[in-house]
Amino acid sequence: NNALIYHYPKPYVSLIDGIVMGGGVGISVHGDFRVAGDATLFAMPETGIGLFPDVGGGHFMPRLHDGVGLYYALTGARAKAADCMASGLATHYTPTNKIAALEETLLDATLGDHAHADIEAVLDEFAGDPGHAPINDLRSEIARLFQGHESAAELFGALIADGGEFAGKTLKILERMSPTSIRITFEQMRRGHQLDFDENIKMEFRMVRRVMIGHDFFEGVRAQIIDKDREPNWKPASLAEIGDAEIAPYFEGLGDTELVLP
Repeated sequence: NNALIYHYPKPYVSLIDGIVMGGGVGISVHGDFRVAGDATLFAMPETGIGLFPDVGGGHFMPRLHDGVGLYYALTGARAKAADCMASGLATHYTPTNKIAALEETLLDATLGDHAHADIEAVLDEFAGDPGHAPINDLRSEIARLFQGHESAAELFGALIADGGEFAGKTLKILERMSPTSIRITFEQMRRGHQLDFDENIKMEFRMVRRVMIGHDFFEGVRAQIIDKDREPNWKPASLAEIGDAEIAPYFEGLGDTELVLP
């Protein structure tokens, strides 16, 4: 479905005035137009359940500027409408009280040979100001701390060495996440930046297959969703226990069971 949306020849509009996480991101962010509203709340919180930002996360997240995509991918940080606009996750903003009228106008619109431009004109008609984007207050620190690293260990080292308030808060967040997820997500973002969309989706399919035979995803779902004790027992329990040899299989080919896209 994500690949179908990405390649869909007709204009694809998503009204994301609500919670947009995980699969909800996959069915919206790959389209042409993403319209945020006052209720928009984006996140890709998969590292907290022993997974990684799938549904094409390896394609769109590393392409966000200033290291913001890697920051969202590793920390699961949430973004409201203004942050979605500032980061490029959303293309337009419409106040919630105008969303219904926008939808009605779009459905009634007659689209000709210049459908994208016609839709753009409608979206501009209903556009508003989402206000200040808090992510912009952090952008310089994110850019400085999340860019230019060859490994997750290097990133952690930079956060530790920095010693500032933002770095300290970020470390506390990352230390709650699955160390395996942190490692494979970092590698996913690094590789995904160089891959086209379809190759990235195939990579993520390989990763999911390996995650499903591991420990942390099932433990993360137990701790965060089923028992809700918020105390996952990650195995391994630290980045230091996970070498390149443990991460490499997540990205190896699947032979006859590779994902085949139409």
